[in-house]
Amino acid sequence: MIINISENDFRGVDLNLIVTLMVLLRERSVTRAAERLHLGQPAVSGALARLRSLFCDELLVRTGTGMLPTPRALELERQVGQALSDMHVALFQPPSFDPLTESRTLTIGMPDWVDTWLLPALLAALSHKAPNVRVRVLETDPYTVSDMLAKEEIELAIGAFDQGPPWQRRVALASMTFRCVGRPELIGSGGKMTLEQYIALPHLLVSHRGAFEGRVDKALATLGLSRNVVHTSPHFSSLPRVLQRVDAVAAVPGGLAPLWEKDFGLLSAAIPLELPTIEIAVVSHATRDKDMFVQWVCDIVREIAPRLATGAPDARLKLSEENVQK
Repeated sequence: MIINISENDFRGVDLNLIVTLMVLLRERSVTRAAERLHLGQPAVSGALARLRSLFCDELLVRTGTGMLPTPRALELERQVGQALSDMHVALFQPPSFDPLTESRTLTIGMPDWVDTWLLPALLAALSHKAPNVRVRVLETDPYTVSDMLAKEEIELAIGAFDQGPPWQRRVALASMTFRCVGRPELIGSGGKMTLEQYIALPHLLVSHRGAFEGRVDKALATLGLSRNVVHTSPHFSSLPRVLQRVDAVAAVPGGLAPLWEKDFGLLSAAIPLELPTIEIAVVSHATRDKDMFVQWVCDIVREIAPRLATGAPDARLKLSEENVQK
């Protein structure tokens, strides 16, 4: 392979400067970048001055709310960031890996309902296939996932996430519908409800932003209808115990319904509305494209999630038994 480079072009370039630039662009703050690089703030400020001279551009412009990158800086982040990622893989990552001997900490982001729905089967698989790997789970949601990936707070995330920035890789896993969950006497015999019965009941709503309206309310509004939302929470985890004690129902991802029926004695029914399905995906940063372990974990998730999404009550047990056998 002939590498076409001009040696003279690199005389004024210090690789450490480029690393500093990437961290500055990620953190948008000299102070935070200095902390991540374990350097003093004056050293990072000096590096930024050298970078501005090198590229004949301000790169980061101070505003009232922080530092904003210039168009030139964003282009450097896109092109040079990928090159640095490839260099890191070439220099520090072994050409192959064995899950059985891999020893590292994996950080995954997921909403709390995905934690309940998918994490037990995923941890069961990893505990047998990669026993030396530690798993750290951090809570994320559609509003924070891209920022957490960009800041390397998480290595991948699993949840109902839309398409993000160009660097965000997204692979669809499964889809599911919402179901109405509540005590059996509220849902009715046979687990069937009419629209009139549904909107007559008080409702509990999970909202990451504390809103009292969600996708159900939008669907009702198109019919000139509304419901009475009496409580909102950012977490699904508290809802089943609330539903046991409160005369109300909640719309939850279909994968949770059989678990809550089994563990909390609740009952679920199809929501008598046309609602969009929940599209579950695994997302990661483009810099993880050549991280063989992260990609291997994504493959495990792609195997597990569609089977759990069927909602079969014993799917989790079967998956755990199969992972033990493997």
